[in-house]
Amino acid sequence: RSRPHLGQLAIRRKDFDAILLETTGLADPAPIVYTCQTNPKISDNYRIDSIVCLADCKHLGAHLDEKKPDGSVNEALQQVAFADKILLNKVDLVNGEEKKALETRLKTINKFATVIETEKSRVPLEKIMGLNSFNMESILNYDPGFFDEESEKKIHNLELVQSVGIKFEGNLHAQYFNMFMMDLLRERAADLYRTKGLLSFHGQGDTKFVFQGVHEQINFGPSQKPWAKDEVRENKFVFIGKNLDSKELTASLMECLYKEDKNVA
Repeated sequence: RSRPHLGQLAIRRKDFDAILLETTGLADPAPIVYTCQTNPKISDNYRIDSIVCLADCKHLGAHLDEKKPDGSVNEALQQVAFADKILLNKVDLVNGEEKKALETRLKTINKFATVIETEKSRVPLEKIMGLNSFNMESILNYDPGFFDEESEKKIHNLELVQSVGIKFEGNLHAQYFNMFMMDLLRERAADLYRTKGLLSFHGQGDTKFVFQGVHEQINFGPSQKPWAKDEVRENKFVFIGKNLDSKELTASLMECLYKEDKNVA
């Protein structure tokens, strides 16, 4: 007997609270994300709550070190990079020093994911479900320290995949920023696993804009709350991907700032 698909389950929506999509062996969830967001039968009835990665603490280091013959990013690195939550399982099988080193490494690859320690894969459901981690507004809740340059300088990053947080004050020029993002996605979409942003645009009043993306699939729109009267207009960006240059990205983004003297008619 065939199993019901998401479209068929929609008519039984009152019978369940959530659906877990288990994707063992699938390094890139982008096709699932794309389908969920663009297929009306799915997007009208479901939303993606979180992307959760289950990692074996005992063997994860070896999997992260795996070299692919073609030089591409291995599955373990990609799964960590895409995650909103990382379940670090079998923590009872390693010592404190090994666990700390692994957690430091995970934060280098994806410092924006929440790492949850588990034994025998047991985790309170409220820590991984019903949190709406996969949404455009999530960047508003990140620890401000994630965007500090000093914290990045402390780690000599040799990872093929890494996470970069950028912040700076000012209003962006909408046209310049759109051109930058189009060029970036055209040239680097395959290397960019996750992107997020909090934006202030010149000429848009108090409207606060947010976006998030998986590869070239970007969702963009106004935030639920506007900029407060005395709130600092600080733009924030998150990039998680392959061979990222934090200084280059920062310089390119700051070129998108609206400059009064260059735009006087």
